[in-house]
Amino acid sequence: MAEDSQRNFRSVYYEKVGFRGVEEKKSLEILLKDDRLGIIPPHHESHDLVMKCRKEQYRDVYHALQVIRFIKDSTPQVEVFLRMHQLESGKLPRNPAFPLEPEDEVFLAIAKAMEEMVDDNIDCYWLVSSFVNQLNNKYKDLLPQLPKVLEQYLSFEDNRLLAHLRAWSAVSKLPYNLWFKKCFAGCLPESSLQRVWDKVISGSCKILVFVALEILLTFKMKVMALTNAEKITQFLENIPQDNTDAIVSKAIDLWHKHCGTPVHLV
Repeated sequence: MAEDSQRNFRSVYYEKVGFRGVEEKKSLEILLKDDRLGIIPPHHESHDLVMKCRKEQYRDVYHALQVIRFIKDSTPQVEVFLRMHQLESGKLPRNPAFPLEPEDEVFLAIAKAMEEMVDDNIDCYWLVSSFVNQLNNKYKDLLPQLPKVLEQYLSFEDNRLLAHLRAWSAVSKLPYNLWFKKCFAGCLPESSLQRVWDKVISGSCKILVFVALEILLTFKMKVMALTNAEKITQFLENIPQDNTDAIVSKAIDLWHKHCGTPVHLV
């Protein structure tokens, strides 16, 4: 569905479930016409019933996990979310002591970031679960392509920086897992992360490429001064947090520059 690039229709809903400080605010009428995240139906009349069912389902799953001793009262909330998601998706391990899979680590990172944005545990769980499902289903085939797409756009924007990364064999070691699988959870602070996730949820995972690209461009001098792939990766995994809002704004500008008026399909 073609949409105006400024239509961040998730923002109003975020505010309703506890997201704070979202800059882009659109009308509730626009939000209710389209619910691509899958949390609530588009018809307002159904919202109360659906939210009631969601709460009951949450409590039922929570109780089931308590009965089989996968969680207890002291279990961290993000781990509770993970076990609930595993149970509902048929991926609950036979024993809670089994080591976590890589996809579980991704879920926990996203859940931890979402927990900082949303006050209500039930709302938070459904947002996390639906967001992760979107990544695993809609973007399943696209996400593995993003490293190559980033390399392509970096060659357009700063070929010298790309040559430096290639010279030190750093291209393949960039923090793609943090950037593209975790969608910058654990990399960007809450206010910046909300703006990036708003674009992802509304239909474009390609914004992740341009955020990564702008991080590289913003910290070019620091990266160019590093002559070790591991040190480059370590720095990019722990970038300074003082200007990330500006980085995201520039990333959105790059997105518009290279993609025109974005169509939220990729």
